[in-house]
Amino acid sequence: MTRTVLLATTLLAGLASVAQADTLRLLTWGGYAPDDVVQMFEEQTGHTVEVTKSNNEEMIAKLRATGGGGFDLAQPSQDRVMGPQMEFGIYKPIDVSKLNQDLFIPSMLKATMENTTVNGDVYGVPHVWGTSGLVMNTAEAGAVVKDYTDLCAPEVAGKVSYRLKRPTLIGFAFAMGEDPFAAYGDEAKYKEIMEKVEAKLTECKANVKTYWGGGDELMNLVRSGEVTASMAWDTGGWKLNDDNKDITFVAPASGALGWIDTFVLPAKGQADQAAYDWINFVMQPEIAAKITEAAGNFTASAGSDAFAEEGLKAKYQASFPQEAIDNIKWYPPVPAGLEAIEGEVLDRVQAAN
Repeated sequence: MTRTVLLATTLLAGLASVAQADTLRLLTWGGYAPDDVVQMFEEQTGHTVEVTKSNNEEMIAKLRATGGGGFDLAQPSQDRVMGPQMEFGIYKPIDVSKLNQDLFIPSMLKATMENTTVNGDVYGVPHVWGTSGLVMNTAEAGAVVKDYTDLCAPEVAGKVSYRLKRPTLIGFAFAMGEDPFAAYGDEAKYKEIMEKVEAKLTECKANVKTYWGGGDELMNLVRSGEVTASMAWDTGGWKLNDDNKDITFVAPASGALGWIDTFVLPAKGQADQAAYDWINFVMQPEIAAKITEAAGNFTASAGSDAFAEEGLKAKYQASFPQEAIDNIKWYPPVPAGLEAIEGEVLDRVQAAN
């Protein structure tokens, strides 16, 4: 019997012994709780799952509004765990002894636990990961756009798009030769970097067709040809590549921005055991591969790539030669106060003529 089957068998035996079936209120991203996975979990554990789809900003807002109530498991990005916990106390510590740690990629589990530790307690473990960088029509913009700031080049004027969100600030900073992550501990230095980025983004406004808000909006803009170069997630580029082989995700010269979406326990969650059961269930390699198929991103499940669809693996390898992987800039935890600086910068860029 293989190690994977042994793990799955052991896990399912444990899940079958759940003494009390609870309703798991899950606050997550689209694609992270596919219907078939939810059905399998419910059948094998007796728990029921209520899925609410959200994003980072909404997750934090919902949990702040209730003091960490209303949900039993949430999935904010790694950089949204330590700061909000220190400021608002919206999570509860994770009992890692209740997790099957063998199911996780060791280095990713270790890094995420370290980056979500507050006062000696772990508040997050990794689930789905990916990057943001450049999504473009390489036949039309590939010769010009090599990095984030190339979106401001005159050759692509009126045919570029990006979000007015913090990833754009971070990406532009790196492309301008700054290291915003190194300045996280120095608020004055961080503000200085953001002011430089603000000036560049204000100058770049004339190039922007529109600031996109949702992934579907951007994909339609690129698919139609209205936008030939954009800042977006790797999965968006890979999906567009299915329709047009000239369109794909490109890792920027200054480095793609890497993110990890975590599992956290809201402070007032009422079904902790169901939450631990869900984590252990979806981290099984075969189940994790189903989530990769639905979400388009790989997970921190050890060995799940062996079950991934061949086409997605090929696109990933084309976008990420080894040097691009080595150059990924992983988001660290955001210190308290920095998002206020970023918000002011984004507001001024939005209002600028």
